[in-house]
Amino acid sequence: MFTVKEKIIDLGDGRTITLETGRLARQADGSVLLKMGKTMLLATVVSAKEAKEDTDFMPLSVEYKEKYASTGRFPGGFLKREARPSDYEILVSRLVDRALRPLFPDDFHAETFVTISLVSADLEIIPDALAGLAASAALAVSDIPFNGPISEVRVARIDNKFVVNPTATQLRDADIDLMVGATYENIMMVEGEMKEVSEEEMIEALKVAHDAIKIMCKAQIEFAQEVGSTVKRTYCHEVNDEDLRKKIWDETYNKCYQAAKSSTADKHKRIDSFETIITEFLAQYTEENPVNKTFAKRYYHDVMKEAARRLVLDDNIRLDGRKPDEIRPIVCEIDPLPATHGSSLFTRGETQSLTTVTLGTKLDEKIIDDVLNKGSEKFTLHYNFPPFATGEAKPYRGTGRREIGHGNLALRALKNMMPSDDENPYAIRVVSDILESNGSSSMATVCAGTLALMDAGVKLKKPVSGIAMGLITDKKTGKYAVLSDILGDEDHLGDMDFKVTGTRDGITATQMDIKIDGLSFEILTKALNQAKAGRMHILNIMTQTIAEPRPELKPHAPRIEMLSIPKELIGALIGPGGKVIQEIQRVTGATIIVEEIDGHGDVNIFGENAEVITAALDWVKKIVTVPEVGQIYKGKVKTIVQFGAFVEILPNKDGLLHISEIDWKKTAAVEDVLKEGQEVEVKIIEIDQKTGKIKLSRKELLPRPPRQENDRKPNEPRNDNDNRHHDNDHRRHDNDNRHHDNRDN
Repeated sequence: MFTVKEKIIDLGDGRTITLETGRLARQADGSVLLKMGKTMLLATVVSAKEAKEDTDFMPLSVEYKEKYASTGRFPGGFLKREARPSDYEILVSRLVDRALRPLFPDDFHAETFVTISLVSADLEIIPDALAGLAASAALAVSDIPFNGPISEVRVARIDNKFVVNPTATQLRDADIDLMVGATYENIMMVEGEMKEVSEEEMIEALKVAHDAIKIMCKAQIEFAQEVGSTVKRTYCHEVNDEDLRKKIWDETYNKCYQAAKSSTADKHKRIDSFETIITEFLAQYTEENPVNKTFAKRYYHDVMKEAARRLVLDDNIRLDGRKPDEIRPIVCEIDPLPATHGSSLFTRGETQSLTTVTLGTKLDEKIIDDVLNKGSEKFTLHYNFPPFATGEAKPYRGTGRREIGHGNLALRALKNMMPSDDENPYAIRVVSDILESNGSSSMATVCAGTLALMDAGVKLKKPVSGIAMGLITDKKTGKYAVLSDILGDEDHLGDMDFKVTGTRDGITATQMDIKIDGLSFEILTKALNQAKAGRMHILNIMTQTIAEPRPELKPHAPRIEMLSIPKELIGALIGPGGKVIQEIQRVTGATIIVEEIDGHGDVNIFGENAEVITAALDWVKKIVTVPEVGQIYKGKVKTIVQFGAFVEILPNKDGLLHISEIDWKKTAAVEDVLKEGQEVEVKIIEIDQKTGKIKLSRKELLPRPPRQENDRKPNEPRNDNDNRHHDNDHRRHDNDNRHHDNRDN
């Protein structure tokens, strides 16, 4: 019934990857089951036979899905089924999409759907590094036109050694975590984070990754041959009018070139000048002499693209008049929103980010309940891109995939510079709202995020800046130009979008997408070195505004105090049914979180101001303090008895203040000196090691009056006999004391 074909890829270190087709999802155009250990990914691809009318782009959709059953888990929520994709699933989908999309033929416009499902999972094998290989293999065994294959790998540096596709445990110790997608010949996509590494170290990591990818690409070519899928379908998704194409080039190219050369930094004025040219061209046509406007606009787009590219290559001038390595004007502001815990406004040319920082408690941490990852995140960063940022008249429908991807890049850029958990008790949320955009808005988010964090007083280890690099190439002549701080048009019309973030001491994150074949390591090296110079320029401007974190939080920012308590006192702090901790929170207005970590109690006290924190902290300390002989307390008289008074020195902790310890002079009756509810300062003079009973003294805190020998009456006992007399009196009243034994002494 099944004709199953397999291909085993030997990774050279004892691990193998198996590609299988012919058994699962046979009605898809291409289907491959990838197996590595217990991890299995099912990748399918289906493409429409014809393109939809007036479609002049590649309508590709890539979906990565994780099944909870793959790890033997139930999904959360009421429905108990997989719902909207998680951020992680979206990020993996984007990784695969970015490597595949440039490799479909330019004239192939049929809707194409790639679906990768994690159906079995080993928690040590990270599936995102295998998803690209599975998707490409499914395309390889299909008849869908594709200029691949590709593969993706993760390369990590652990103990100064590069490891391809490390385990989850190994990855925790890595200082380079880089995902690379490539064909056999060229690198297509890069994304990752680093702990301040040099440009040379990053290039070395890319070479290691590409060597591993070549093995996987070769195996896919052989697999397709064995399956018999080397012949691809024929298609015709474009009908062209070559006469119209030539006419548009002849009549508009020079105008476009001059418009590009004389254009300004104002994006909308530049767009208007180019629009005027095509409008004038189309004006020559009438209803009697019609023209296909769809064709005309497509051809004119090619004219604009070539004019802008030749301007850079031939005249060394960019669309906004800058030189290739020139950065747009930058303006940095901090605290533009005084009611927030921290804020900044970063403007670079026509790109602007308004960023806020909010400090919260452990209860505010982001809860993660993914298939392979459970827990919480202390640091989150959200990126928002409303349509008005580019002057578009359309509704804002919420967070899209691009926003999740850009936010994740900015988060990775900053996270290794965030203070450690020991230094930072807060949950931290950074939100970047893009108010204007003309390229590099994710890098503006990194810069604005740094400024806002320092404005909030978060002890950022080092400031981080980011820059987006572009590339213009000419295959015929071999000429190329690397562009710093690219515009949106340069991203669209160019050959590369290479984002690099870092401190003065090294790279912290990167993301690269290539739109051409044949990007050499020479060009990559030049781009990285030019990016470093740009990062330093931007950092210099940023640090003129704020060079280091504020020494203190804003007055209206919440405060957190942390303390560690013995494990056995956690119950006393929480109380029966949470009664004690709830009372503290109700009375003081603080939020208190108690966790048992590594055999001790970790207590976080969160309050809106110092007064709230102080009140709650004092209360907690009283509960968890272990009484010691010699300590002095301000206690409250709870009960008066004939032989003394019971004084509450700590919550639920009483001690006996014997009548003989009230004053140096003889006290006839306790009521003569003390009243119930009265506050009194006392000192612990003894703690019974067996029973835990506490003896207190008030008189030891009072000045001892001088005693003259002849002042004593003839029958008055000496002080030591007097003390012995009261000790006996204390023992005689042990039965009276029994009703207090149930107190927490």
